[in-house]
Amino acid sequence: MSVHAQQFQDRIDDRTACVAVVGLGYVGLPLALTCARAGFRVIGLDTDPVKVEKLNSGRSYIAHIHGEEIAAARQAGFAATGDFVAAEQADVIVICVPTPLREHREPDLSFVLDTMDALLPHLRSGQLISLESTTWPGTTEEELQPRIESAGLTVGEEVFLVFSPERQDPGNKAGFDTHNIPKVCGGVTDVCLQAGVAFYSAVVEKVVPVSSPKVAEMSKLLENIHRAVNIGLVNELKMAADRMGIDIHEVIDAAATKPFGFVPYMPGPGLGGHCIPIDPFYLTWKAREYGVNTRFIELAGEINDKMPNWVFGKIAEGLNLHGKAVRGSKVLVLGVAYKKNIDDMRASPALDILELLRSYGADYAYADPHVPAFPRLRDHEFAMKSMNYGPKHMADYDCVVLVTDHDDFDYVGIQQHARLIIDTRGIYRKTYPNVIKA
Repeated sequence: MSVHAQQFQDRIDDRTACVAVVGLGYVGLPLALTCARAGFRVIGLDTDPVKVEKLNSGRSYIAHIHGEEIAAARQAGFAATGDFVAAEQADVIVICVPTPLREHREPDLSFVLDTMDALLPHLRSGQLISLESTTWPGTTEEELQPRIESAGLTVGEEVFLVFSPERQDPGNKAGFDTHNIPKVCGGVTDVCLQAGVAFYSAVVEKVVPVSSPKVAEMSKLLENIHRAVNIGLVNELKMAADRMGIDIHEVIDAAATKPFGFVPYMPGPGLGGHCIPIDPFYLTWKAREYGVNTRFIELAGEINDKMPNWVFGKIAEGLNLHGKAVRGSKVLVLGVAYKKNIDDMRASPALDILELLRSYGADYAYADPHVPAFPRLRDHEFAMKSMNYGPKHMADYDCVVLVTDHDDFDYVGIQQHARLIIDTRGIYRKTYPNVIKA
């Protein structure tokens, strides 16, 4: 083991190492707090001054992370900053920044590469750099390694470079969090892998080492493609079953009684979040470089992408049955986060449904206890605040669209008071005159 590697291992073992987490969003902030709880001094780096100010005052901006957790980390030495000079203090630098898609579904690595470029003047010997942002296989070695070595540091000797994909499930009530979710890790060299495993083993319960960053990068894509394809399948089956007069949820419940060889996936209004609607296309883009057309993945994406239009068709159908047009009708979208019990709206299908309602002239509104005011988003702008979601208020609308099934909603009361319900989540398994299953 080299001198740098041994010194790094010693700092990890005695908890004198400093960890810098770059990007304090839904991935980076939980990781930073987990590292602080593991006994490391943690620096949070983010270019958003609002996040920095809130964290340094002990406040959270993510619904499922409480202020008490921030305050406890602050007492343990955690501090946030927007100054990348702070990275010079770090023995470990973890990059957790967004990897969105461009307009034509091409990977947008600008956040990763801009972050790496901002870090370059502050790198030094003995540091571990870990990329956690989901990306195409080859990014770590083809994009990050040359940049690091352009600063005069040899990867595997003076600095250590790994890819370790994030695994987060916000709002998960099964007890899974950053600490107890197994962590895949692939290093550019064996020494890099040893450094990565040493760090993550001090932070999480289980580390899964793999032979290369490419394997780790591909494993993350496989996890999300697996879900995207199966959700696309069940969404397509839902549309076919609807035409046949069959309740797809009853079909799934029946199939799920098979004790082997079947995993139930639920249909819905489309895909949301920062992973499943986006990550599969990182692979389809990279695969074309090798002459491979990933038609199966792209077909699933097409099916999932058109689900908001399917839901809108059900809204129009339901209003028509009640003698109303979409234009001028009062429509409430109930739940706008991309999944239940969280405040994350990234790529939520509710956004596309609201856009369709707006374009067709509906008098639209939304209600979501986790999203009190509509945030500023990259591709959508709605100047709205959440409406009252009590059951008796449902009668104020011509149509109520159930998009996200938060536990806060009283579905029995909603069914009793709403004039028309478009159920995209299979909440109402029984047949009611005012419910249209979508």
